[in-house]
Amino acid sequence: MWAEELLEHLRPAGRDLGRVVAWLADATRAVATLRDGSGAVLAGARIPLDEDLVADVTAGRIASAACQDRGRHLRLVRVDRPHAPRAAVLAVSRDAPFDRHASEILARTAQVVELLLAAHESTVTGRRLRRATSDLRLAILQLLMVEDTVAARRVAAGLWPGLLDTDTACVYVVESSPEDRDRLAEECLGTTEERALVVRCPAMDGHVIVVTPEESTGRALRSLVARRPDTFLGGSTRQSLARTAAAYGQAVSALAVARFRPDKAAVYAERTHPERLMDPAALRDWTRHLLRPLDELAHHTRAELLVTTRLGLEFTAVSTAKVLGVSRNTVRARMERVEGLLRTDFADLTVRAVVHLALSAQAALPEEPAGAGQPDPAAAPGGRPGQPRPSGPARLAGLLAGPALRTWAHDLLGRLDQDARALRRTLRTWIAAGGNAERAAQALGVHAQTVREHVRSAEPVLERQLLAGGSDLYEVVLAHLAAGDLDQPLLPGAGHRTKPGHPDAVVHG
Repeated sequence: MWAEELLEHLRPAGRDLGRVVAWLADATRAVATLRDGSGAVLAGARIPLDEDLVADVTAGRIASAACQDRGRHLRLVRVDRPHAPRAAVLAVSRDAPFDRHASEILARTAQVVELLLAAHESTVTGRRLRRATSDLRLAILQLLMVEDTVAARRVAAGLWPGLLDTDTACVYVVESSPEDRDRLAEECLGTTEERALVVRCPAMDGHVIVVTPEESTGRALRSLVARRPDTFLGGSTRQSLARTAAAYGQAVSALAVARFRPDKAAVYAERTHPERLMDPAALRDWTRHLLRPLDELAHHTRAELLVTTRLGLEFTAVSTAKVLGVSRNTVRARMERVEGLLRTDFADLTVRAVVHLALSAQAALPEEPAGAGQPDPAAAPGGRPGQPRPSGPARLAGLLAGPALRTWAHDLLGRLDQDARALRRTLRTWIAAGGNAERAAQALGVHAQTVREHVRSAEPVLERQLLAGGSDLYEVVLAHLAAGDLDQPLLPGAGHRTKPGHPDAVVHG
């Protein structure tokens, strides 16, 4: 009977050292304890023991010991621990001498305790290994985010040879509930057969980030999402490894679209974005002039500021800090430095949208061919031969005045005109108020909750997240600018001219 009771403690639901030691004490009518080599009690009560005797047992000089002290009968049995420098000791103290029955129970219990310790330590070791591997994957991602591809490859080569032996890759973001995220990450690892970098997003509790060079991974992830309820997939276009941060932003943007799709998946390239409707040469020229104040910085400093600002405009400072592995104060300090260099204010939503456009264009546009920045007498701003391209920087007003972009803007915002609640007017006022519902409500003469409900109602119509901020909102802001519904922002370095007599004020060129 006692043997059956003891074996019950080896069942998965009953594996508890404390319960085993308590059972031993009850079965032998004694006081029992389990101590490690340092003297710490692992289970049971603390019993006064001869420390020299304990040291002999735990060091392996003797396997067991029996003694009598102050009318108490003691038995000590060595218990091996495979991953510990010294063994543990299982000790029992009782009033009566040990008979054959009690001795056998103690010996068998020591074997069970040894098995439980081995299983527990193996579990702990496996958990630590998984945590270390997860931390390593995150470190690789953070290196890619700051464009340090050499270090990322070096770190990945030890555990995943060949993983980053590529010039380009796609980034996917898979979303589930935070409670289901660990299971989702394991399924992503299984689906990709560890031929991709799978990372639990440090910023969003429900997100899993997948960086992969293989086209088949996208199809595998779509299949995974299709058979899992309440799971969505957003993917980027193929980017160079140095553009991982930009690809991540694309994947998050696509994820917002995926929430409105029946197959729960979307890729960034599947949607028309405003920068694709602009003249690439003019966009490159304008971007170069806007970001020129950063060109005098050291290369690594400039890269840090650009990556941090790009992510900081997409997400909160806290989320950006977690993604980059820095403090939120560092994120804020870097963005404030960029504000100072660009002589602008990121509190203005139109400014944020325009700077985000420049940063996205810098990451997405192909490298400018040699001599492309020089005036071309055979090409006009619209690409027609025979008209010289004007010298000087391209202006924001010119970028936003293209017929393709204006048509896109009117079509996008026109979707809101069908709603009798004047969603378009509410959205325009809310953007002008910097995304502040209270200020927008004052301007409209309604309650702030009404403003929030109108903005939330516009999201499925536009197929874009607005209240969460980020690239979706900036596209809608650019649409308002292109349609003439909002005034263009004041950016000293982006093709605006300074108003006479006001050295810090600017007007549109």
